[in-house]
Amino acid sequence: MSYYERDDRRYRDRDRDRDYDERDSRRHRSSRHRHRSSRSHSRSPSNSRSRSRDRSPNYADGVPKGQPAALSSGSGHPLLSTGANVLPITMQMNSAQDKINRELFVGNTPPGTSEALLMQFLNGAMRRVKLCEPDANPIVACRLNQKFAFVECATVDDANKALNITGIPFLGASLKVSRPSKYAGPFIAHQTWQQLTGQPLVAGMTGDVSADEKLSRELFVGNTTPEMTDVMIRDFLGRAMEQVGLTTMPGNPINAVRVSGKFAFVELRTAQEAANALNLNNIPYLGTCLRVGRPSKYTGPETPHGNWEDILAKFIRLQSFRFMSGELKLNNAATVASPAPVAAAPVYASHVPVAPTQRPTRVVELKHMLTQQDLENDEEFQEILEDTRDECSSFGPLKNVIIPRSGPGATKIFLEYTTADDAAKAISGLAGRTFDGRQVVAGYYDEMKFQNQDYSD
Repeated sequence: MSYYERDDRRYRDRDRDRDYDERDSRRHRSSRHRHRSSRSHSRSPSNSRSRSRDRSPNYADGVPKGQPAALSSGSGHPLLSTGANVLPITMQMNSAQDKINRELFVGNTPPGTSEALLMQFLNGAMRRVKLCEPDANPIVACRLNQKFAFVECATVDDANKALNITGIPFLGASLKVSRPSKYAGPFIAHQTWQQLTGQPLVAGMTGDVSADEKLSRELFVGNTTPEMTDVMIRDFLGRAMEQVGLTTMPGNPINAVRVSGKFAFVELRTAQEAANALNLNNIPYLGTCLRVGRPSKYTGPETPHGNWEDILAKFIRLQSFRFMSGELKLNNAATVASPAPVAAAPVYASHVPVAPTQRPTRVVELKHMLTQQDLENDEEFQEILEDTRDECSSFGPLKNVIIPRSGPGATKIFLEYTTADDAAKAISGLAGRTFDGRQVVAGYYDEMKFQNQDYSD
């Protein structure tokens, strides 16, 4: 092959390789363009929105994907289901409480009572005394048992008003109308049928006292000691109330006393005197100070009152004023001894064995505590002297205790305190107590005579 032929082939081969390179380059660019177009297409807004819709939960069937069916509600949102379930439960609880507040217990129902007859009678009674409208029927339902019934009123206000018909005569009995035991609402003050109408309870008719009314007359007495009996507590507290003018009529205002260990419950004859007796709180008795207050079951209004020290101080000031003015009898101490709600209540003179009214001093004279026989034995006399000092120092600091063994002051006990207020506490705490059947008389004694050792009357 000549030189020219070889040179010609070499040029053809180079051109062919160049063509191959150009085709490959075009093919590569075309492939890369298709790849970019594909990626651009996948990022288009329509496809993006489509995938977003695919990823969002589907609540069309009421149960979101992956969510327990119990948490779903018809709203399509699981968080709304809890509130939707709580609302009916709350409404049911409120409805049950409203029903309790509208219910009343009717006790002492006589034989032969029917539900229809009892409802008709009670509705008529409420209309008669204008506790409801003339054409109203406030009692809407009745459940009758053998000796009692439960009635349901239309409104809570009707139930509150119906409490005023307790004690109403019905078929030879006196009905007791009160709140049921499961009632937990506020105390509602009310009257009885007899107070409302002025009619007395018919003789021979069986009756029952309202629990609310009895509770308003009861008081709790704490810090009692084992030697205190029901008779002693009734006598002591009753006489103390009479002495400082906390009663509203003559006689002991305490009807009954129930003693239980370190406390007791006393029942007053009226709710007003129970409120007055709250002023006995902290009264000293047998070496301790009694705590007087409302029982835990009491749900009535709070009664403003003072303590025994406050009432006694006011009483002493009143006594001093009347002594200075020449008036010796305590005819009306209501403005001093009684709390605000009973300021106008009449008060009667004290029946506690107290010496005639004198100007208050720091010396107390006690009579009828001892006999001449108690003073004969020296050892026994010293025991009496120590016991007297220990017990009487509970009313205040004692400066001196004198017990004459002979002469005009024999069998008397003289207590010298640092203040007249302490002497007054001793008189209140000791007057009326009994020793071997003898009732103690307590009173103030002239300080000049005491200093001169003159113990005569």
